[in-house]
Parts: sequence; structure tokens; C-alpha cells
Amino acid sequence: MTKKMHTGMTIAITFLLTIVAVLLFINFSSGEKNVTRELPRLYSTADPQFQRAMGTLLGPGIVGGNRVQELLNGDQIFPSMLAAIRGAQKSITFETYIYWSGDIGREFATALAERAKAGVKVHVLLDWVGSAKIDDSFLQEMEAAGVEIRKFHKPHWYNLARMNNRTHRKLLVADGKIGFTGGVGIAPNWTGAGQDPDHWRDSHFRMEGPAVAQMQAVFMDNWLKVTGRVMHGDPYFPALQPAGQSSAQVFSSSPSGGSESMQLMYHLSITAAQRSIDLSSAYFVPDDLTSKTLIDALKRGVKVRIITPGEIIDTETVRAASRGTWGPLLQAGAEIYEYQPTMYHVKAMVVDKLLVSVGSTNFDNRSFRLNDEANLNVFDPAFAERQAKVFEDDLRKSRRVTFEEWADRPMKEKLKERLALLLGSQL
Repeated sequence: MTKKMHTGMTIAITFLLTIVAVLLFINFSSGEKNVTRELPRLYSTADPQFQRAMGTLLGPGIVGGNRVQELLNGDQIFPSMLAAIRGAQKSITFETYIYWSGDIGREFATALAERAKAGVKVHVLLDWVGSAKIDDSFLQEMEAAGVEIRKFHKPHWYNLARMNNRTHRKLLVADGKIGFTGGVGIAPNWTGAGQDPDHWRDSHFRMEGPAVAQMQAVFMDNWLKVTGRVMHGDPYFPALQPAGQSSAQVFSSSPSGGSESMQLMYHLSITAAQRSIDLSSAYFVPDDLTSKTLIDALKRGVKVRIITPGEIIDTETVRAASRGTWGPLLQAGAEIYEYQPTMYHVKAMVVDKLLVSVGSTNFDNRSFRLNDEANLNVFDPAFAERQAKVFEDDLRKSRRVTFEEWADRPMKEKLKERLALLLGSQL
């Protein structure tokens, strides 16, 4: 090899490594300048100003006339979702992060394919990373039937800088009239009743009423990003009549449009809390600002209880990072519990038994800044009371961690936690 060729190859390799380094930096940085946020407490959750802020300052308007039903674990969740799919007459829109294989994956694929064959417009948006394990035969069956399938941020030269932005949303809308959201993925782990480590504990929620149109709009936002097509009209946005007594909004966030709005929604709710915060969190890795917001609530007498996974968890790194943040919270009086029977994948917050926020959002940096997320916020004391009872039932299956126990954990665990927290911006 001549000296000239060697020099040229060196330049080419250096250029490629530089490009890779730049892409890695862009993907694994939080993307926006960190600004210290000031959020003074001006009102409580019972004050009408709280709902005005939630529906005007932060998100879409809060609309009345909704009926929301909690579905606990796969035995309740999947039959309800499949019934809505099989009953659809005009359209089905479905966005999910996890879609793997197994009998439940095949059942969904067959149901969606059958509706497409019947002339229903069926659109499926899968995250490219989250659906990596999907059985190819499922995709082939659906596409052959006319189901329109797209992958969110499938790698192309023009979007390499956004590969770390995933859609973590879990949305299903049938005929623009029935909507579902929550934590469930389409995989064997979510089947059953949370009875053992192979069957996870999770919650999903079925909704009818005017707020379903907001859920549909959230799906359309990402569908537009991926396809460039605007879908509208009666098959997707029919006139919706009141179906219940709950006021609700579907709150979404995305790095491309308000990456920290979801975190601000949580912070505003915590700041307005007057009596209690019950938080169910599959991945609880609060940053300093979130911890401070919770500690401020504790200082003014708010009871804060948190349920998070125990030793049965799908990612030890997240558990280590989570436990590394507990000290100040425990010292301030927070009650932290670890769920024992199986992996705990619930994502729900109940504030003052007035507000319930449920959906795809985890209590971590990835959900607050990197992922596309969607939550259903319900403002209804009766619904909140039901979710408080669900929380209490989960609490009975959980083990409380005291500050003394946490402080006395082995040095090996402390080191593991510190190392895990180095990845905090990506968790």
C-alpha cells in the first residue's frame, strides 16, 4: 500500500469515526438545555385553577362525559381489546412499543387481519426497537389481509440522529369511539393474572366518550410523522356522545414537540397535592428535580407512597439506579414498597383521590425526555377511589423498604447503584 493510499484510508476512517461519534452524542444526550424550573405552589388539586392549568397551560382541554374502566392483568385486558378490534366496523388504529410473538401475538394479528379483510381500515404503528422480536409470520398475515403496518424510526440515513427516540405509547382506538391505553405490551409476559414471575402485573384502561378523539389525535400525530399522510373524516373522528360521568384528557409528549411536558404535568400534579400521592411505577428513577418536588410535598404533610418492582424485574440496571435515588425520599418520609409476586409493570398515579394519571409513562428520564409517551388523565373522585383500592391491593403484595434497611445495604449494592446512575439520562 502506498503512503498516499494509507493517508487516504486514515482520513476516511477518521471521518467515519467522527460521524459515528457525533450520532452517538446526539442520540445519547437528553437533547435540550437543562434549565432550573421554578414551579411555585399556588393552589391545590381541589381548586378549579388546577384543572384550568392542566387543560390550558399544559395539555389539551379537559372534556366531560367519559366512561373509563380499569382492566387488571392480561386475563381482563386482552379479551376487552380483542372484542373492540373484532367489533370494529370502520377503522382501527393501533400503536404499541412491545409486540413480540406467542399465542397472544398471533391472536391479535389474526383479529386485525380479519377486520382488514372485512373492509375495515386498519393501521398499525410499531416501534422498530420494541417490535424487534415480532414473528415475521404475523406481519405477513396482516399485510396480506390489507393491514397497513409501519415501523417508528426504522433506521434510515435521514433519521439516524433520532434512533434513541422511541414511541413508547400504547394506544388502540376502534371506530374512533372506543380507546385503550396503559402499560401492556403484546407478548406472553402480559397474559394471565400476574400469578407468577412469567406473568406480569399490569393495568390497562378502556375509555368511551369525547376524550377518545384526543387519543385518536395522538395516534395520528405519529402516523403523520411516519407516513406523511393525514387521516381524518368520520371513520376516524365520528361525533362522540357522552358515555359516562368522568372528565378526562389524553396527554402526550414527544422530544419533537414538548419533550418535558409530561414531566411538567407530573410536577404540577405533585405540587398541587394536598393529602396523598399514590404512585405505581414500573421504572422509578427520579431525577433531582423530581425528587425535590416529591420531598416538598412530604414537607407540607402529603402522604407519598410508591410501589415499584422488587427482585423480579426485567432490567437489573434500572432497579439498581432506582434504589440509588431512594435515600432522600425515605429520609423525608416517603413510603417505598417493592412488589413481590412478579414483575410490576403498572404506570399510574392517584393524587388526593381526585386525579388519576395512567398510560405508558414511566417515572424516569427516558419517558420524560426521550420517548414519545401518552397518558390518560381522569378527573373523577369515584374513578380515583376505585384506583386507590387497586393500589391498596397491590400494596398488600408488596414489601416496604425502610430508610434503615436502605442505608445498611451492602457496599457491593451501593457501588452497583452508582454505576447504574451514570446511565441515568438513558434510563
